[in-house]
Amino acid sequence: MNTVLNFSKSISKELQQIKEKVFASERITEEECLLLFKEADLPFLGVLANHINEVRHQNKVYFNRNFHIEPTNVCIFSCNFCSYSKLYAQREDGWELSTEQMLDIVKKYDDQPVTEVHIVGGVHPKLTIEFFADLLRKIKKHRPHLHIKGFTAVELDYMFRKAKMTIAEGLSFLQQAGLDSLPGGGAEIFHSEIREKICDDKVDAEGWLQIHETAHSLNMHSNATMLYGHIESYRHRVDHMRQLRTLQDKTKGFNTFIPLKFRNKDNDMHTVDESTIVEDMKMYAVARIFLDNFPHIKAYWPMLGRQQAQLSLSFGVNDMDGTIDDTTKIYSMAGAEEQHPSMTTDELVTLIKQANRHPIERDTLYGIVKDYSN
Repeated sequence: MNTVLNFSKSISKELQQIKEKVFASERITEEECLLLFKEADLPFLGVLANHINEVRHQNKVYFNRNFHIEPTNVCIFSCNFCSYSKLYAQREDGWELSTEQMLDIVKKYDDQPVTEVHIVGGVHPKLTIEFFADLLRKIKKHRPHLHIKGFTAVELDYMFRKAKMTIAEGLSFLQQAGLDSLPGGGAEIFHSEIREKICDDKVDAEGWLQIHETAHSLNMHSNATMLYGHIESYRHRVDHMRQLRTLQDKTKGFNTFIPLKFRNKDNDMHTVDESTIVEDMKMYAVARIFLDNFPHIKAYWPMLGRQQAQLSLSFGVNDMDGTIDDTTKIYSMAGAEEQHPSMTTDELVTLIKQANRHPIERDTLYGIVKDYSN
């Protein structure tokens, strides 16, 4: 508290009012969120975000033991920021995994205490909802208690339209096959001014939100993301988070918010400079302050790099994702800090403890698996 009070003499009246709201656990407005982006300095934001974390989580930082399956990087969409996918016409440069190959990835972890498999990839026109339902059933048959978090709203939208299913029908079909929850990918930036420039041909903001709202109505939790640090403005970021906050007020189905840093290697936006570390930490802190109804803020360390992800723990982040085990290429192909993203549990625990936080291994829905504080 004393640290915050010391800011009182040097900050504006408007920032002082925001500080008082945060310490009174009151919601800030969109206008105040925009002001934080534009005028608040990083130490001020860090103190406010840290206060929220300490009140909610008592210095706990969560992680899980997980691995990824990426069925294909062949895609019918051509997002300008993407370094991962290959257009269907260029699919000889991509990969398409069979059901058996994906099951082999699952079986690789048979003797390991992983709790989650994360399944996302490109939108391949020949991989149908029936294909993925069969995969889910076989994973569950082999390892019934493995939590399957799968398919972005972009993948799901295409699957459902191709199968002529409603969103509710499609999600129920996959849920019955074994799908447990949804990741947050594909959100990018909701505002049409930006979305039309960077990913005009895939599901729009309304469609993304409707898929997640329907999932929540089926008692499926999900995550939410935002791709930041490219051609969007602070105004677009605030609009994006406002829409997420509004839906969370209605459903309470989001587990965590994950700001995803734009990377410019080998994509159509390679001339756009990447955001600075200061801007990255500001993004995390403001998200923690504004998204008062989101339980958790996650730093996806393969994208940020270990040291920056560790630094983010001082700016509102209380989740470090998981062990990953070098099973994702989505960000390494875009020039992320971690070209071979894999950390052991011991390494994650050490990283968290070095930041004077308490490491907590969780399952996907934040049930505590093990407390590594001592």
